[in-house]
Amino acid sequence: MALGKHFSIHRLLHSSSVPQKVTPLIRPSIYNSHFYQQNVSYNSKFSNLFRRDKGIGLSPPHFPSYSPFSTPSSSSSSAASLSSRIGFIGWYLGMVKTRPILTKSITSSLIYAAADLSSQTLILPSSEPYDFLRASRVAGYGLLILGPSLHHWFTFVSKILPGRDVLTTVKKMVLGQTVYGPFMTCVFFSVNAALQGEDASEIIARLKRDLLPTLINGVMYWPICDFITFKFTPVHLQPVVSNGFSYLWTVYMTYMASLAKPSSE
Repeated sequence: MALGKHFSIHRLLHSSSVPQKVTPLIRPSIYNSHFYQQNVSYNSKFSNLFRRDKGIGLSPPHFPSYSPFSTPSSSSSSAASLSSRIGFIGWYLGMVKTRPILTKSITSSLIYAAADLSSQTLILPSSEPYDFLRASRVAGYGLLILGPSLHHWFTFVSKILPGRDVLTTVKKMVLGQTVYGPFMTCVFFSVNAALQGEDASEIIARLKRDLLPTLINGVMYWPICDFITFKFTPVHLQPVVSNGFSYLWTVYMTYMASLAKPSSE
């Protein structure tokens, strides 16, 4: 009996001391290694193919990204909307580069026409119709006079004062407020009055009445606009940015220009 117990204990110790082979759950496979080597070889050949054919314009294929939270319809509509916006902006910036004077003149014309219609909406009674002849006069001024003059003015200023530091920007602002601004304000009032049939004496009387208040209000409005334009905007886009700021200013200018003509006495 003691011998049996000793024999059974000896078998138990022997079985527990010798570890059994356990099959691993994940074993490296020769097939996985072979597939990895083939994949690396394929990728290197694929990259070399496009690297060799780079001169003829081949490029690796582009696979669109997929979001699990977006439906096909919403993705396609948002992509089309973004593409149209980028397409218009790119087209407009291209036109500013290739045909700068024409593009800036048309932009100025549209902004001036919209500003005049806005001024009429604010001033005229709702029962009165819009004066489209007045809006066309303002639009013609923006197309034929203001647009081209803005292009040449900003080009001229950037040549004589090429820097963008604060001191140079202030010099450009002072130059605009003392030279370009007063001159163009006189031209606007004079041309608009002449197109309304006023003679020289009436135009001079209008300038005496309206020019100084307009210039004082311009000093309160334009410096911050000019600082942003000269400091942060490329030269070829400065007329466009200035036209954007001129929308509110033109609402006021067209109001002043539409006032009854003063007495020439």
